[in-house]
Amino acid sequence: METIDAACIDAMAQRYRANFINSLSGYKSANLVGTCNEQQQTNLAIISSVVHIGANPPLMGMIMRPHTVTRDTLGNIKQTGLFTINALPVSHYANGHQTSARYAPEISEFDEAGFTPLWENDFAAPFVAESPLRIALRLEDILPIQANNTELVIGRIELVQVDPAVITEDGTVEIASLDLAAITGLDTYHQASPIAKMAYAKADNPPTPLQLFNADQ
Repeated sequence: METIDAACIDAMAQRYRANFINSLSGYKSANLVGTCNEQQQTNLAIISSVVHIGANPPLMGMIMRPHTVTRDTLGNIKQTGLFTINALPVSHYANGHQTSARYAPEISEFDEAGFTPLWENDFAAPFVAESPLRIALRLEDILPIQANNTELVIGRIELVQVDPAVITEDGTVEIASLDLAAITGLDTYHQASPIAKMAYAKADNPPTPLQLFNADQ
């Protein structure tokens, strides 16, 4: 194993360093964030930084990069206060990656990447019809991160669309059954599979699997 210290990281070429640091966090969910402006010009962007913030109230967040170029997604969210998070199916990983291209604001990534905008329940931001897990969020807060000029966008969940058959008795959504893509780094896509569902960890009990998904485990 090699030790790579801060001096080595600082000496890396810019693109090499970006790829290296981005890959350190491992597998991340691949999500398409749908927005529109007040004129209903739609925008779609692939985001790999979506995280759970809390369950009560139900909050999710995502990191938006610095404004070195135009960020239509963040601009639309600030303008309307609404956005959708749509899980990317494995079958559409290439289409999803295409949404990271820099299109002019008047060009919709829905059209260019081959996705279908879906408008539901009078919610004024587009969902992705091809996604098996769709979430509508209303902007709750934007927290600036001074260390690198990024912003943590926090949204409150207003509705979720998913097949009820994949929700277990304890409320868990069986993500693996939805055949969703995961991302490492900025451009490598994966198809994940579960290993085990574990019992609640207690100090006086050994690790206890409730369910093993692979017979070899």
